[in-house]
Amino acid sequence: MAERKFGTARRVVGIYALLVVVPVMLSIVLLTGDSGSNTGAPAVEAVAGHPLAQLLLAIAAVVAACKAAGWLLRRVGQPPVIGEIGAGIVLGPSVLGAAWPEGAAALIPPAILPQLNVLAQVGVVLFVFLTGLELNTKLLRGRGHLAVVVSHVSIAVPFVLGVGLAIAAYVRFAPQGISYLAFALFIGVSLSVTALPVLVRILKDTGMFRSEAGVVALTCAVVDDVTAWCLLALVVALVTASSLAGVLVTIALTAVFTAVLFLVFRPLMTRLVNRSDNSTLRRMAPLALVGVLLCAMATEWIGVHAMFGAFLFGLVFPRGNAIETWLHENTGGLTTALMLPLFFAYSGLRTDMGLLAGDATLWLWCGAILVVAVIGKLGGAALAARSVGETWNRSMQIGSLMNCRGLTELVVLNIGLDLGVLSPTMFTMLVIMALVSTAMTSPLASWFQKHDEKRVSLVMSVSKERR
Repeated sequence: MAERKFGTARRVVGIYALLVVVPVMLSIVLLTGDSGSNTGAPAVEAVAGHPLAQLLLAIAAVVAACKAAGWLLRRVGQPPVIGEIGAGIVLGPSVLGAAWPEGAAALIPPAILPQLNVLAQVGVVLFVFLTGLELNTKLLRGRGHLAVVVSHVSIAVPFVLGVGLAIAAYVRFAPQGISYLAFALFIGVSLSVTALPVLVRILKDTGMFRSEAGVVALTCAVVDDVTAWCLLALVVALVTASSLAGVLVTIALTAVFTAVLFLVFRPLMTRLVNRSDNSTLRRMAPLALVGVLLCAMATEWIGVHAMFGAFLFGLVFPRGNAIETWLHENTGGLTTALMLPLFFAYSGLRTDMGLLAGDATLWLWCGAILVVAVIGKLGGAALAARSVGETWNRSMQIGSLMNCRGLTELVVLNIGLDLGVLSPTMFTMLVIMALVSTAMTSPLASWFQKHDEKRVSLVMSVSKERR
């Protein structure tokens, strides 16, 4: 019996060797043989480079660094997003690239950056859609005037201060051949930005996302960023000597897109959800992701930004149904844990902080830019909120939240650098301004929120005593 089993095993091994191993070896010999041509060289080089392995290593390094830095920042009372931005700077030319260029190039090769950027953009599109889906717009009832006034003031005041700052900075920092008009407009836009994705992360991390001040600030940031992108389109049109008709077309198409979403698609989706049972809705849920991507594609094509299409689609999507539950369960965790850190780290990977080393005058300029930016954004938004009836604590809380710039600012700055409107030195100083003003957001907003809660508690206690 044992001999029969041994004989069977020996035949199986022999057949396997004859019909599998031998053909494989012959194939290797034939494929690697010298045929007298060099047509196989690119394929060998591609295999040796392991582009997929390099991409996966870069993603692993970025996510691990972001999570570690986010954990450290949370321990000191800062939102993790600040650590994630800082992790990108550490992995980029500012720290790792300066201390160990070979290691930085091996860990995150420059050729991988465009692929990281694509993944990062998809992540932020999904995240902003979920943000719009979660936004409680009922808290805005009766406060639409506040959102409009605060958003527009928080653009106009820092914009005019930025233009004034550009008068002093133009001679020293404007690149050769760039007009004062283009330089001043771009500085004004740079100081006017509020970062929608970073603000959302801060609101969630601090527990203010569903608060009244948080919803007002988030809505103002949406209006703020749409206006800022339109201003940016105007600046780009001026720099590239193109017609202003393109800017008007962008604004008109954005208005039409928004109207179609709210007036046509919203009623249709609400009617469809109300007529379907839960099992049908869960089968249809993946189609919601198709809608997100199509809306993001539409606004990207229009010239605003992909994130606004995703956010608007989240706003018009029906709440309280099986599709919403499916979306949170299947896309929220992966987006937050893996794809979003790539977005926050990407601009840090392209930032070189060493340009300011050893020059005290440049640091003074950097401080002046920060002071002007904070006074314009925080002060302007707070005064606007106070002028329409908010208390000083609530107004300062809204102003602190609107002072958040983050990655939207860095996107604008990268556009300015690519167009040649900003010099590398001015770009670096504006990046520092963006990071410091973003780091200020959470502590200041939380501090004013606590004082506002104390005031409300005191008023309620006094009211009870009088009764």
